[in-house]
Amino acid sequence: MRIHNLYVDESGGSRFRDIDVEWVQDSPGGKLSRRLPATGVIFRETSGDYDLDWHTAPRRQYIVNLDAGVKITASDGESRFIAAGEILLVEDTHGKGHLSDHIENKIRHSLFFPIE
Repeated sequence: MRIHNLYVDESGGSRFRDIDVEWVQDSPGGKLSRRLPATGVIFRETSGDYDLDWHTAPRRQYIVNLDAGVKITASDGESRFIAAGEILLVEDTHGKGHLSDHIENKIRHSLFFPIE
């Protein structure tokens, strides 16, 4: 399992990297990671024409898209389509930030899990 991680580099620019989930337990019910911190859950509905210019994340948080994806562009120019069911860890709470483009033109439901 992979987590898309959007972080800030030393120069204040946003960049992507991949984080592989580390499995610490294998049980009859499946593999489990260690318990990671979270402070709650936020439910979000975004309109199908939602595009947001350069912005930073309001907090460090995991985002899981439930039924539609979004194209995120980091300040270094790399764009990724984060599909439904994929996990994004946003940590670019300062610096130039990122762009969000709703390219599927569908209402998107997502879950935000703040981690601070």
